[in-house]
Amino acid sequence: MNRKVVVFIASSLDGYIATEDESLEWLFNVEGEGDNGTSEFYETVDTVVMGKRTYDWVMNEQAGEFPYKDKECYVFTRSTVENTEHVTFVNDDVSHFIQKLNHEKGNNIWLVGGGELLSHFIREKLIDELIVTIAPRIIGNGIPLFKAGDDTLDLSLKGTQTFNQFVELHYTVNT
Repeated sequence: MNRKVVVFIASSLDGYIATEDESLEWLFNVEGEGDNGTSEFYETVDTVVMGKRTYDWVMNEQAGEFPYKDKECYVFTRSTVENTEHVTFVNDDVSHFIQKLNHEKGNNIWLVGGGELLSHFIREKLIDELIVTIAPRIIGNGIPLFKAGDDTLDLSLKGTQTFNQFVELHYTVNT
């Protein structure tokens, strides 16, 4: 059985994952419940993938302390970056790399972000499940969850959960 590539991400009600200046302050001001299902989801994956801008943001927010040390981590970048103890930087073809990963033994693969990489995954039909946690905030503009021009995805609702003010929508991608 192939592993699944799963997007697990939060969005404002109007479809943004961050403000234009990459702030998530609006998200942290919403009253959630526990960790809003993150740790339960985290146990289902053994690999995380993200874009370089997301990696840089995470490292800045975590004061240089990498939060996914217990997972295999790949960061896609267009430049040459030295691997670290916890991260392998990849500038290979994304589709080919993910398809190779997908056929290895293991748990699911978490596409952490960001918007550019998600858009590429949508265009290349690399996503198996999409878990979007909606925050009751309208932020007006920012970094969109989905970009204009992204290919269409046919989804089936797998389930919903609420975490106080947040609503989690869990979809499978129909192939």
